[in-house]
Amino acid sequence: MVNDPELNGKYLGTITKDFVVVADTLKEAAYAIRKRGFSEHPIFPICRVEQATGQLLIHKRDLKLEWNFYASYLDEFVQRGLVEDQESFKAAYRDPDEYCCLFVVDYDFTNFVFLPYPED
Repeated sequence: MVNDPELNGKYLGTITKDFVVVADTLKEAAYAIRKRGFSEHPIFPICRVEQATGQLLIHKRDLKLEWNFYASYLDEFVQRGLVEDQESFKAAYRDPDEYCCLFVVDYDFTNFVFLPYPED
């Protein structure tokens, strides 16, 4: 579970452009998910259309973005059958204080992507 090379040309530009706008909100949400004991593995599904995984955190129209951002965590992904091997997922998961775990959902691409939070 590493950043997919297919992501680079097709999605990285639009995702990172939106990510810079919402990174602080996502970092705070990741901290809250961990602090409240929901999970040590927050995941933020992003999609251009509405979808059912997670709770809507940021609607694209509110900030004139291309992507909707949702908040979720590992247990929901396991329950929905999106992650079958929890141990492999946990081994590949990056430090949530430094990286945001995005789950990109689009018509021809669905994968986990880890983006570093911008430095202050």
